[in-house]
Parts: sequence; structure tokens; C-alpha cells
Amino acid sequence: MTVTDSATDADAEARARYYAAGERRARELPNRGPIRYTDEGCVHPDIVEAYWEHGFYIFTGVVEAKELADVRAEVDEVLDRAPYPTRSSPVDRHGRPALGVDMARNPWQMAAPLSDPVGGTSANHGRHPVKMYEPMPAGEAPAEVPFLVGSGLELMDSFLRVYGHPDLLRVAEAINGEDFTPFTDVLFVKLPGLGPSVAWHQDGQLHWDSPDWDAGSHGFNLQVQLYGSTPANGVWVVPGSHRLGKIDIAALVEANGGSERLPDAVPLVCDAGDCVITNRQILHASFANTSSELRVTVNFGFHRYSSVIGQTGVLSGRGNTYDADYIARRCRCIPVAIDARAQRYPDEDPYLYKPLADALDENRFDEETRRTVLKDYALFDLGI
Repeated sequence: MTVTDSATDADAEARARYYAAGERRARELPNRGPIRYTDEGCVHPDIVEAYWEHGFYIFTGVVEAKELADVRAEVDEVLDRAPYPTRSSPVDRHGRPALGVDMARNPWQMAAPLSDPVGGTSANHGRHPVKMYEPMPAGEAPAEVPFLVGSGLELMDSFLRVYGHPDLLRVAEAINGEDFTPFTDVLFVKLPGLGPSVAWHQDGQLHWDSPDWDAGSHGFNLQVQLYGSTPANGVWVVPGSHRLGKIDIAALVEANGGSERLPDAVPLVCDAGDCVITNRQILHASFANTSSELRVTVNFGFHRYSSVIGQTGVLSGRGNTYDADYIARRCRCIPVAIDARAQRYPDEDPYLYKPLADALDENRFDEETRRTVLKDYALFDLGI
């Protein structure tokens, strides 16, 4: 790891020790390996059991090298079109119109290099109560750097095809049932020496006090790693914390002497092409990326149908009532993504999304569904 901040040598050494110890703990956990199936074609129950026990599972070798190259190339094109020098700019660094700034929802989230843009603020309903350490970038740095890009299914065909990956959708069914519904999706970007941190938080917002709350009430995320993930640039989680209910994060950090380096946390260490499933109730964060290694993650998630039907959005789709028509509209992205993938990989066994199994013809991937399903689909995200 190359440290580029102005911290003392002692702090850099302590950070390196913390990263190394966390990685050792992570690799000792029994929740890593390829997606496996029973003879009946179901996701292996050992995987499902380990997910519910630890709150995450690392699937190795999900996306193969050729597809990785396709996604990386398209991501490079998208990032080259980022607004410059700030999110509000109408042009990119080349003076061209910036990508997506004319969309109904600006897809770019940007922040000062190595900063913590949400910790200790009221953002996202105040779910990030403690601010992370903010190193100083080395040398001259841009005013803002991208760290989240939304609307991936609309902006990137390669993202859409990953979204339709049959193995990942079979995992979604195994965890949330065959009527699983979308959450939202983003591209996470941690630029080397510049990537901002994300303060400790739990994603779920709506169901903490529900009488039928359980460990799966707020769904999960799938994180496909395009370049791998390290302790320095990746997400850290506290295993098993998805089963503890709403956690007093500020008290937890205070009990740790005010340090955000929580002693029981582990990093999601992955190779390129691996995919992590993480429970949205698990306590997680990522540190500012002072390393020389890039992380780019294709991130999307799913809910149980029962968790969203009749609810009012508090994150994505904020203020909207999630009735059956609203949910069905957002769910159409799933069969469209499946068909987009089938067109590129015709020898694959595609997943059948059962809630829309009778509407395959109207959910083919073509110019019509680009206009009627994918355009501004993010306005109908399901965020609880």
C-alpha cells in the first residue's frame, strides 16, 4: 500500500497493521467460493446458511475476463465524460457536454478527494453519524472526484448485462424468493490516492421497528468487482451485525476510543470478477483510498416483495408509494437485462424472472424498451 496522505509514520504503520489483521480475519471466515448448486439446480444451502450467519458472502470468479474487459472499457468511457471540475459543470474535462447532466436525475455524486462527504451530517436520514478521518491528498488534486455514478442500466449496456447475470439472479431468488424486486444500482468508484470514504452505517431505514422485522427485512446488495478490492480501497463490514437491529454507531465508535477502526470489522477482499453479496443491515464503511490501487464496483441490490409493497420510499423513490403498478414498472428492468445478456451470450442458460414470465415479448432489449423501460428508470427505484 502506498500512503499518500500527511499522517505521521506511526499512524501509517498502525493503519497498515489494522488492514493486515482485518484481512487475516476475513480470510478465516467460511463464506468464500464459487456459486454452487444442488443436483436440483438450487443455490447450495451451505452458501445461503453462511450468508445468513455472517451477513455477506464472496462469490469467486463470477464474471469472466472477456466480460470484465467489456465493462471496464465502457466504465472508462463514462468516467471520461464526468462533469469537470465539479458535479454542477455542464462539460467534462475535455470541454464536451458532460454525460448524464441533462437526465431527469443527475447520475453523478462527487466529493473532495479523500474526504468524508456524509459522515456526521444529516445526509441519508443521518445514518452516518460519525465522521471518518480525512487524509490530505499528495500534490495537486482536483476540486472534486466522482465516487458514485447512478442510472447504470441506462448509461451502460455492459452494466445492464451484468444485472441480468443468471447466477446472480438465482442467488437473489434463493435469498429473497422468486418475486424479488429491485432496490437501486450504482457504480462505485474509488480512485487511487483520491477516493473519498463512506462513514460507518447500516443501509436499511424503514423496517427497524416493524413487528415482523428480521435479518432480511432491508434486502441486500451485489457488488461485482472490476479490478479487485483491498483493505485500503474496499468496503469493511462487521460480520453478523445484520442480526443486531439498529446499532448505535456513535456509541460504538466512542467505546473504541473514538477510532473508526472498529476491532471486529473485516474488509471485503476480492479479485477482479468476484462478487460480494452484503446484507443491507450489516454495519459497513470504507476508508479514504490513500492506496495506489483503483476500485470500481458494479453495485445493485434486491428486496423482498413483501418488504416494499404498500410502503413509502425513504431513500430512492423518496415520497412515492410503492403500489403494485409502481413495483412492476421498476421490475421490468430485470427481464430487459436478461434479454440484453442473452443477446450477447446466447450459449448461456438465462434466468427466468417468474413475476414477468408472461411478458417476455414486451420486455425484449431493443430501442423501444430503451425508451419505455430504461429511460429515467432510476426515478422508480425502491429505497427502504
